[in-house]
Amino acid sequence: MTKHHALLEGMRVLDLTDEKGLFCGKVLGDFGADVIKIEKPGGDPARNIGPFYKDIPDPEKSLFWFATNTSKRGITLNIETPDGQELFRRLAKMADVVVESFEPGYMDCLGLGYADLKSIKPDIIFTSITPFGQTGPYAHYQATDLVGAAMGGMARILGDLGRPPVRMGADPQSYFHAGLQGALGSMMAYYHREMTGVGQHVDVSMQDAVELTLMNAVEIFEILKANLVGLGQFFVSVRPQAGPLFTRTVVPCKDGYVTLMFGGGAFAGSSQSSRALVDWANTEGYVLEMKDYDFPTMWDNATLTQQESDTYNSYIAKFLMTKTKVELYEEAVKRGILLAPCATFEDVLQNAQLEARGFWETVEHPELGESIRYPGAPVKMKETPWKIQRRAPLIGEHNEEVYEEELGLFKEQVAILKANGVI
Repeated sequence: MTKHHALLEGMRVLDLTDEKGLFCGKVLGDFGADVIKIEKPGGDPARNIGPFYKDIPDPEKSLFWFATNTSKRGITLNIETPDGQELFRRLAKMADVVVESFEPGYMDCLGLGYADLKSIKPDIIFTSITPFGQTGPYAHYQATDLVGAAMGGMARILGDLGRPPVRMGADPQSYFHAGLQGALGSMMAYYHREMTGVGQHVDVSMQDAVELTLMNAVEIFEILKANLVGLGQFFVSVRPQAGPLFTRTVVPCKDGYVTLMFGGGAFAGSSQSSRALVDWANTEGYVLEMKDYDFPTMWDNATLTQQESDTYNSYIAKFLMTKTKVELYEEAVKRGILLAPCATFEDVLQNAQLEARGFWETVEHPELGESIRYPGAPVKMKETPWKIQRRAPLIGEHNEEVYEEELGLFKEQVAILKANGVI
């Protein structure tokens, strides 16, 4: 039987990040890298981010920590002490990648910056994840996830029309996007090093990473001079002559919401879908006002008024309120209607497609006496499969394994380092 190896098997990563960069190490670890999460003695402050397992505030029960630190080993180390710095240098000699999220210059001040580590490990890859990158007028500015979303432009295009900008839910999207780009940059640098033998400094800006999520918002302003704003339930057609046309795409139904593309004109798929939806509604006595409406020829996006669009959509809205999400989705599949349910997390966990693809990963938490289900593989790779290697580490869980077995320290030395607050 052929043995399958993980994609990044053989790569060792030292993870010094806080919540801004934790996702980077998780991605690398889940793809097979040996990621060692380095925390301050006593534990990383990110462990205090809730919610917590069974609502028990405890640094060992943070669900945020669980989610962002899978597949990592964990050690404690105070890199602000001389002994801690020497231990880190020894670890760096055995590593391929160092990931950090301190303010630019902090690691240099400790003698652990890229130039310092390069002198002892010439091909080291040093990945820095910061709010605004290593250079520029904002380089030393501090920023939370909300600041990243706001200054990256994401917040302004979220939220409901006519209301102030909002952030995307409770999860730190700016941190996750920065972490994902950090993982991508680290992998590309690692590949480059394998080809050339040359390491490099990977500089990740949270603001830059967020900018990449805006799709065509930048081009719309550049070409049409139109600022996209929070549209919430709407899709906007930017029309320089007639003005923007707002079409409601998230609409309520009997037990929740569905997303729907309703319209016509040059969009053949939309015309066919809308015709099919009207025909279905007609069989139940709804939307009779559009029984003979010819979507390809009568629906002109260039001249349609907002009032006309709202009126047509109001007819459909009455019909949708008579059906559940499941009823609408099942019939949409049969009739070729561009409609999908807005799934709750309960819906997602019960989704037949995700279940069929084996998406969910069950991870053992022996210290809790149970298993927890996690989101699984972002991609399927037959020859180099993705896998959550282990649950997030406990505080200092692998100190003995790393310091004694891998660095060769004696138990007495480890005990002294612990007593002195180094580990």
